[in-house]
Amino acid sequence: MKPMRLSKLLAAALALLPVLALAAGKQVITIGIGTQNTTTNTVTGGIVIKEMKLLEKYLPRTGKYQNVEWQLDWQNFTSGPPVTNGMVAGKLQIGMMGDYPLLVNGATGQQNQGNETELVAVIAYNAFGAGNGVVVHKDSPYYDLADLKGKTVSVPFGSAAHGMMLQAMQERGWPDGYWNLVSQSPEVGTTNLQEKKIDAHGDFVPFAELLPYRGFARKIFDGAQTKVPTFHGVVVRKDFADKYPEAVVAYIKALMEANDWVRKNPKLAAQKIEEWTKIEKEVAYIFLGPGGIHTLDPTIKPRWIDTLKTAFGVLHKLGRVKAFNVEGWVNETYVRQAFKERGLDYDAQKQTLANYDIEGKDPVCKVAVTRPKEAGEIWLAGPGGGEIVPASSPACTLAGIRQYEAAGRKVQVAYVFDKALGIKVFADKAFYALDNRDPRHPVATPFLLKKDAEAAAAQAGGKLATYAEALGQAAATLALATGK
Repeated sequence: MKPMRLSKLLAAALALLPVLALAAGKQVITIGIGTQNTTTNTVTGGIVIKEMKLLEKYLPRTGKYQNVEWQLDWQNFTSGPPVTNGMVAGKLQIGMMGDYPLLVNGATGQQNQGNETELVAVIAYNAFGAGNGVVVHKDSPYYDLADLKGKTVSVPFGSAAHGMMLQAMQERGWPDGYWNLVSQSPEVGTTNLQEKKIDAHGDFVPFAELLPYRGFARKIFDGAQTKVPTFHGVVVRKDFADKYPEAVVAYIKALMEANDWVRKNPKLAAQKIEEWTKIEKEVAYIFLGPGGIHTLDPTIKPRWIDTLKTAFGVLHKLGRVKAFNVEGWVNETYVRQAFKERGLDYDAQKQTLANYDIEGKDPVCKVAVTRPKEAGEIWLAGPGGGEIVPASSPACTLAGIRQYEAAGRKVQVAYVFDKALGIKVFADKAFYALDNRDPRHPVATPFLLKKDAEAAAAQAGGKLATYAEALGQAAATLALATGK
């Protein structure tokens, strides 16, 4: 080899030494993150952060982290218990799950020294319990939980929906054998319900809305009937949080940006969530759109702690959880720091239950939306996913559907609010109480449950109506609104 060539190679090798030394000195920190991609009210803690690479944006890379290489190990599950198993095994450092699985997660960690976890943030909640629900086949003769006595009912054991059903049984004084309760995953329960192999299926978000939307199921019980809050939260292994607190803060900041992204353009968010999870955009929107069933808010509110204590009472009575120190498990340090670094007031946010609401001008009835909980929305098919137009009332929502369809526009879906439970429901899955006492101002009041619509109709001297019948009455509202 020629001397000149050798010297050049030697120089190149020497130049690489600092780079090689730096690479050799790199500390690799792997963060295992257990997600539930198809559980719609956890998406801003999981799949949105992953797909938009938000955690990479916030993870620290200076100071003691200047020679750190972060590796993210995203692991998807269909329910909370497997996430807890992964955390106990040390394979997951961050996990997300519903209230009952969270309780079991915390209790399990407290009973396994060295595997303790902490609740560090909330992803989404409904202050009255909506999200979990029980569905039957659309052709089923059952309309109430009491109708299921002696029937076969499935639910994912250990899930938030399981907890809801156990609580409902205890509230009613029903014995454990009131129904034949069997454990089935969402996928298995869905198939068995569709094939009529079970009488009912209880499940968590989004299945009690998803299965009716897909056309073969009908909801007969909603968690909102319990009036007990439900939420999904974020847990971390305590040893990981103690060692890398900045990483936990970074995760919560990524969660908060994901929440902001959903609220800024909920239609686009619903479309992307469908792309990433295969859960239909119309279903994602009913949970996370304006006035949605769940509110995105990372603060840990006192009532969520009370909810966990209620859940503990349910499980303790059944001998499923022996002991649990809730206060010792909750750690607000990291979410407070995330709020501080974003210039936000944590304590102020902690005091509010406000969601973002439907707003705008109703193009059919020509008035502004002033009462969001009596409003509606119509999602019209079209380029770019179509457009979502606001309606000022249930009657104007129904009238709008009539008007758009008469004009040849395809209505993708429409939403109204249940008068009794206050939750957003699919207009075509609701029951209606029709009040025609004033022919010029007919009233159609939507309800999720048949019994609530029957009671309201009886009180108003009106009648119970299906969606098709309510649409028929909407012709009068449309004529009144347009003067035709």
